[in-house]
Amino acid sequence: MRTDERAMAYGGGWLDRSGGRRADPDWVAARLAAAGTVLLPLWRDRCLVTAERTPVRLSAPDSAAVLAAADETVFLGLDGEVAVFAVDLSGRGEQEAAGLVGAASTVDVRAIFTGLGPAEAAIQGYARGLLHWHRQQRHCGSCGTRTVTTFGGHARTCDACDRLLFPRIEPAVIVLVEAPGSPDRCLLARHRGAAEGSYSTLAGFVEVGESLEDAVRREVAEEAGVVVGDVAYQGSQAWPFPAGLMVGFRATAVSDRIAVDGEELLEARWFTRDELRERAAGGRPLGRVDSIDHQLLTGWLAGGR
Repeated sequence: MRTDERAMAYGGGWLDRSGGRRADPDWVAARLAAAGTVLLPLWRDRCLVTAERTPVRLSAPDSAAVLAAADETVFLGLDGEVAVFAVDLSGRGEQEAAGLVGAASTVDVRAIFTGLGPAEAAIQGYARGLLHWHRQQRHCGSCGTRTVTTFGGHARTCDACDRLLFPRIEPAVIVLVEAPGSPDRCLLARHRGAAEGSYSTLAGFVEVGESLEDAVRREVAEEAGVVVGDVAYQGSQAWPFPAGLMVGFRATAVSDRIAVDGEELLEARWFTRDELRERAAGGRPLGRVDSIDHQLLTGWLAGGR
């Protein structure tokens, strides 16, 4: 499996998703039955892990009881010649699911992220997001008929109205806003529900009829009262919690005036690089270690003195 240490979290693993072959149910069934095929079991969006808190990996040919107990079994892709499937045991009790696969417990992938390699974290996130979608799309949104899994688990169909349903992706923007002029400063905010003194970058979902840049300008204006001019793309991150795609930007404010909305944000302020370094040295994290906001902040710190 190819890995790339520079990739964003949950984007460091590349399986061959075999889009041209997974539409063939016979091919998918043959892969599931093949020697060496791997199963990744999950329970209600949580990884089933060993006592060492590593995700359980099973051999499909030796796991007939697990497959029989599964709510869904979906094809993730090929790791070289080895097929990898995700198995949803959410219909079972937590202890029953753990016992079926020999797991010690269940945990959120974010809780064990630092102990996983980039590829393993990416695959666990991928499996989590896809299985979550299946649980939410049991019935057709048009006619209410129960839907059926197809394309190896990458779509569902409604036999009553012939509707084809694909996994939903929810794009969101996340932005590091810089103040105009000198000294160099960036805008961070304390969101409702965050601890006192806890600051992060601004983010929000893209709305219908918006470009990504439009969404950046709207979110920053609505939440912080800051008018943004130039917007520059920085990178993107899969965020399967449950179905996000985080798109990162830097933007430059027209002025340093702030007027928080009091709803999403409780306060916001401009920070110099020295102030951020002091916060980091004092144990204040610069965003979640597995999130693109961490990359935006550390990248900005590295960009000047």
